Amino acid sequence: MKTIKNIFLVSMVLFLASCEKEIDVEIPLTTEKLVVEGAIEQNQPPFVLLTRSSDYFAPTDINTLKNIFVHDAIVTVSNGTNSVQLQELCTENLPDSLLDEISVLIGISVIDIKTFGFCLYTTLNTSIFGEVGKTYTLSIQAEGHDLSASTTIPAPIAMNYYYYEDQPGFSNYGYLWFNQTDPPEYGNAYRIFTQRKGKDGRFLPADGSVWDDKLLNGLTFNAFIFRGHEPNSTAVEDNNETSEYFLQGDTVFVKFCTIDLPHFEFWETFETAAFNNANPFAAPTTVKTNIQGGGLGVWGGYGASFDTIVLQD
Repeated sequence: MKTIKNIFLVSMVLFLASCEKEIDVEIPLTTEKLVVEGAIEQNQPPFVLLTRSSDYFAPTDINTLKNIFVHDAIVTVSNGTNSVQLQELCTENLPDSLLDEISVLIGISVIDIKTFGFCLYTTLNTSIFGEVGKTYTLSIQAEGHDLSASTTIPAPIAMNYYYYEDQPGFSNYGYLWFNQTDPPEYGNAYRIFTQRKGKDGRFLPADGSVWDDKLLNGLTFNAFIFRGHEPNSTAVEDNNETSEYFLQGDTVFVKFCTIDLPHFEFWETFETAAFNNANPFAAPTTVKTNIQGGGLGVWGGYGASFDTIVLQD
C-alpha cells in the first residue's frame, strides 16, 4: 500500500483540481479534520478560512471545493482587551477591494477566490485589527469541535537594502538580493513576498519564503530571493529556464514580514512537504500546526514592511 498524505490547505486542493493524469493507487482511509487558514497583519482585520481536510486523490471538482467550507461556525478573535466574533462572508458579497486584501493575506489569487466562491470569517470592527506587539487568540466552535490558537504580530524589521544582479549566463535575468541585519536576540523568523508591477496580481511568497535566525542570529548577511509563482501557472515565463529569476527593468514591490516561531514552523514544514511531494525519493514531511484541539493549518501574525525596487544591475 502506498500511503498518501492528507492535503488540507485550500491552495493545495486547488492544485489537485488542475491534475488530469489518472493514478491507480490504494489509499488508506483518513479521518476528516477541520483546517484553519488564518492571518492577521498590523492595521488589517483578521481573516480566517475554515475548511474540512481532503484526501490527496479524492475526487475533486467545483462542487467538492465548495463543500469543503465550514459554515455557521462561531469564530472569535481576542487581543487580551477586546474580543470580537467574526462574521462569515462569501466572496460574491465582498467588494473587489477587500478581495485584494484577502488574496494577499491567505495566499490565494483573486481569480481563484472568485472562481471557487470562497467563504471566510472576518470583521470590520477596528478594535480587533492587527497591532504590533499584541497577541491574538483565535477560538473556533464548529461541527462539535473546539479549536484554538494564538499568534503574535512581531515588530517589523526592515531590510538594510535590496539590489539586483544578472545571473551568470542569463543576460537581463537574475535574483533579487537583499542585505539584512538580524537583531541580537535569538528567536526571530521571517517571510518574504514579491509582486512585479503589471505582471503579478498579488504579493506572491518567494519559493522558499521563510527563514529564521538559528544560524544567523545577530549577523549581517546577503541572500537572494527565488521569484514566486501562482500555483499551476501556465505562463511561459513561469515554465522555462529563467522562471526562478526576475527580469532586469521590472519594478518589484516587496513585502517583508516578521513572524513568530510557531508560524514559521508551519510554513517551513509546509514548503518542505510541498517540495517533497514532487520528489518521489524524498522522505515524507509532517506539516506542523499551531492549532490546538485536533485541527490542522495555521493562525499567523505578520509584522509587515514594504519596499519598491526597480531592478537594475
